[in-house]
Amino acid sequence: MRVNCVGAIILDGSGRLLLVRRGRPPGAGLWSIPGGRVESGESDPEAVVREVLEETGLTVVPGRLAGTVDRPGPGGAVYEIRDYLAEVSGGTLAAGDDAADARWFTREELSRLPLTPGLLDALVEWAVIAPGVSAVGPP
Repeated sequence: MRVNCVGAIILDGSGRLLLVRRGRPPGAGLWSIPGGRVESGESDPEAVVREVLEETGLTVVPGRLAGTVDRPGPGGAVYEIRDYLAEVSGGTLAAGDDAADARWFTREELSRLPLTPGLLDALVEWAVIAPGVSAVGPP
């Protein structure tokens, strides 16, 4: 079974990346970009806006598709995640929904974080993050 999901790649004016720490499985305790499942009848841009608001308190304007990844899920499911660039248009940063924390990180700080598997590689491949930043594996 394939599960449609979206993620939002959001950089601020200083080039810092917005990440959320997952509060629930899959990936509880790991840092990732905000995102989640696309609900029935929802477009990808609508899902990006909803997920970012729920997890971070920020409103965004979705941009172009940065890339797509498949990640294994429970019970043999496959999460098909389409990650979009997005820009903040309002709101106040505060973790919500299934996010235990939400913060901005510099490229250098990413190397010290427990990131979801494959996130950093994908961001480098899609030219969002400069090569040379290495990631810390799951705890």
